[in-house]
Amino acid sequence: MMHKYKNSEAKNCLIDKHIVFIGDSRIRQLFYSFIKLINPQVKEEGNKHGNIPFEDKSASIKVDFLWYPEVNGSMRQRIKSWTEGSVAKPHIIVAGAATWSIKIHNGSNEALTQYKINITSIAPLLEKLAKSSDVYWVLQDPVYEDMLSDSRKMITNEKIDAYNEAAVRILNSSSRNSKAKVKLFSVSKLIAQETIMKSADGLHLPESSRDTNAMILMNVYCNKIMKPIDGSCCQPQPPLTLIQKLAFCFFTFSIIGYLIISLIHRNNFRKNKSCTDLESGEEKKPAISTPNVSTLEMLLHSFCKLGLIMTYFYLCDRANLFMKENKFYTHSSFFIPIVYILVLGVFYTENTKETKVLNREQTDEWKGWMQLVILIYHISGASTVSHLDFICFLKVGVQFGYVTSKDSTNVY
Repeated sequence: MMHKYKNSEAKNCLIDKHIVFIGDSRIRQLFYSFIKLINPQVKEEGNKHGNIPFEDKSASIKVDFLWYPEVNGSMRQRIKSWTEGSVAKPHIIVAGAATWSIKIHNGSNEALTQYKINITSIAPLLEKLAKSSDVYWVLQDPVYEDMLSDSRKMITNEKIDAYNEAAVRILNSSSRNSKAKVKLFSVSKLIAQETIMKSADGLHLPESSRDTNAMILMNVYCNKIMKPIDGSCCQPQPPLTLIQKLAFCFFTFSIIGYLIISLIHRNNFRKNKSCTDLESGEEKKPAISTPNVSTLEMLLHSFCKLGLIMTYFYLCDRANLFMKENKFYTHSSFFIPIVYILVLGVFYTENTKETKVLNREQTDEWKGWMQLVILIYHISGASTVSHLDFICFLKVGVQFGYVTSKDSTNVY
C-alpha cells in the first residue's frame, strides 16, 4: 500500500539530502515529477538536453538532473568521480538510458552489444556506490509504436525488452552485488504497459503515470524513514527486540516442558490403570478415572495458551506479511453492493409478533443493516470522497438503535 506524501513530509524525509537523476528524457520526466513532490510550483523549464539543477533551501535539499542519454564512457566517468571522492557522493542515484542508443544506431545489434559492454563497465561502480547510497536503475518503459514519429520508428518494444534483459542480467550477476544491491526500478515499466496508449508521442509517459512513478520512488526511499501508517510497501520488517526474543524462548520452553510432563504423566497413568488380582489371577478394571493434573502441568498449560495468544498478536502486528492495496473509489464499487443488500432485504422478510412501530426486532435489524452499509462505505473507499459525506447520516440510525436497545421493554 502506497502512502501519498505531501510536500512537507517529502521535505522532512529528504532534509539535507542530495539526489541525482542521470539519464535520458524519460529520466528527466521522472526528475520533474519527483521535485514537484517537494515543491509543487516547479515548472518544466530549461534546456531539455542539458543538466537541470534544483534546490530547496528551506530543507537543504539538492536534486540534480544530469543529461546522459547513453550508457557510455561519459556516464561512466561521471559515476566514477563519485566513487573516487573527487565529487560529493549523492545520497540517492536514479539512472537509466537506452532509447537514444536504439535511435541513433537505428536499432542495430552492434549497438546492443556495445550497450552490454558499457553497462558491464559501470556495474561495479554502481555496486560500490550502493554500499553507502541508494542506487536505482530504471528499466525502460514500453513504447506505443503506432504513435511514434518516423525518426523513432526503430524504437520497438522488442528492442527495449532486449536492452532491459541485458541490464537485469548484468546488474544482478556480480557476486559483489549480493550485499550492496543495485535496486532495479521496474514498476515504471509495469505502469507504462497500461498507460502508454495515452502518451502524446508514444515514447514518454502521460503526466499521471509519471507522478505515480515519482510517488512510488518516494515511498521506496522514505517509508523506512518516516514509517507512515498507510505505507506498507517498501518497509523492511523490524528486527526482533530483546524482550520478544526472551518471550519466544520462554514460551517455547513452556510448550516443550508441558509436552514432556504431560507425556510422562499419562504414561505412568496407563501403567497403573490395569492391575491383577493376586488370588484369582484375573485382571481387574478399576473405575473409570482421569489422570490427576499436577500444579506444574496446569501452570505450563496456561503458559502455552498465553504463548499462542501472544503469537497471534505478533502476527497481527506484522503488517508486511499480508497483502494490502490502496482504495480507489468508483460508483460501481459502492452502489452495486448497496443494491445487492437491498434486494436481499426485499426477498428475505419475516413477520413479527410485535404490533408497535420501531419495535425491538425492527431496531435490531436496522442496526445490522446500518452497520453493513457503513462497512461498504469504508471498504469501497467512499469515505474518501467528499460529496458522499451524506452517507454519514446512516450513523444516526445506528445511534438510534443503541438508544432503543437500552431497555428492551420500551421503545422511544
